[in-house]
Amino acid sequence: MSDPEGRPTVIDLIKKGKQRIFPVGRLDLDAEGVLLLTNDGELANKLIHPRYKIPKKYLVKVSDAPDEKDMAKLRKGSYLEDGRTLPAEAKFIKATKTNSWIELTVYEGRNRLVKRMCFAIGHSVLKLQRTEFAGIKLGSLKPGEFRLLTASEVEKLKTGYRQ
Repeated sequence: MSDPEGRPTVIDLIKKGKQRIFPVGRLDLDAEGVLLLTNDGELANKLIHPRYKIPKKYLVKVSDAPDEKDMAKLRKGSYLEDGRTLPAEAKFIKATKTNSWIELTVYEGRNRLVKRMCFAIGHSVLKLQRTEFAGIKLGSLKPGEFRLLTASEVEKLKTGYRQ
């Protein structure tokens, strides 16, 4: 919503309307992807509250190549300084000469969670893209682009996300 250095924020990307619009969760400056915006505080709370275990899927470029033991740790839950994470879905996508791509689905929204989980298994995050949030997919949208949700998408978010 604001930046201490005066850089543009996600709210600057959309036209100012008469209603207050705020992001559901956040993406760090060095991350990109799906970020939902709403004027519905009740819905926003439901989507970010850990009790509801809303899935957030990421495509993550990490240093080196995690082995199956590393991936199993992500699937079981990682031990971080602020407690153990919920089990995640972790899938190895591909390796290159110096790094790898994994797909990680988490069910909580702690600060810098994906980066900290990857660091805990010995792999720094080099690129992070949220490809899906509560079933809403990024699709072909580029950074800085946005679209309105369809009525059926909003209804699915309100009545309960089902995979």
